[in-house]
Amino acid sequence: MQSLMWFEHVTLLDLTVKGLIIGMIASAPMGPVGVLCIQRTLNKGRWYGLVTGLGAAISDILYAVVTGVGMSFVIEFIENPRTMYVLQLIGSVLLFVFGWYTFRTKPQLRPASKSKGTLAHNGLTAFLVTISNPLIIFLFLALFARFTFVVPEHVGQQILGYISIFLGALLWWWGLTYIVDKLRSTFELNRIGLINRIIGLIVMVASVLGLLSTLLGLTLY
Repeated sequence: MQSLMWFEHVTLLDLTVKGLIIGMIASAPMGPVGVLCIQRTLNKGRWYGLVTGLGAAISDILYAVVTGVGMSFVIEFIENPRTMYVLQLIGSVLLFVFGWYTFRTKPQLRPASKSKGTLAHNGLTAFLVTISNPLIIFLFLALFARFTFVVPEHVGQQILGYISIFLGALLWWWGLTYIVDKLRSTFELNRIGLINRIIGLIVMVASVLGLLSTLLGLTLY
């Protein structure tokens, strides 16, 4: 049972904080849905931007659950401290690559729709755009490994973790639409690339700190 000792330090607060962070990191890059959210907030109003983020968050949590369930099948493998050490290193490297890709990405702006449509339609289209990109599973794998997120044989805690991921995603979309709405008169769509560079830089710095903490045996989160 010694192999499970590293799980004993996981508390409900740990899972909640980690879930919120994972949800925000997964949602933050300004990909097609991020650009769509900003455009709808500017052209249709904040509620349309917010339901766009909600649709994306629902898709993200589905992929997060799929990732977590998949990892639970190999829990006997990843519960080993040495294996978890390696996975944390790999997770840090993958997060750095993700941050670098985000830093270099220049979002493509789409022509704004002349029709507002219903809130449900706006949320559904965002969901479909996000769910069509299964590569996000690799991001969740990296995040789960980096944050030692999977807890074996604790279904209640895992549910709390997934709820936290969903809330973290919603928190990001709420904050983004709030800022864009407040800066409506001065916000320029061609500055979205700057948002990606800031997000990418933050993720890269965090991944380097995570890598160093793993190598040095320290705990940052």
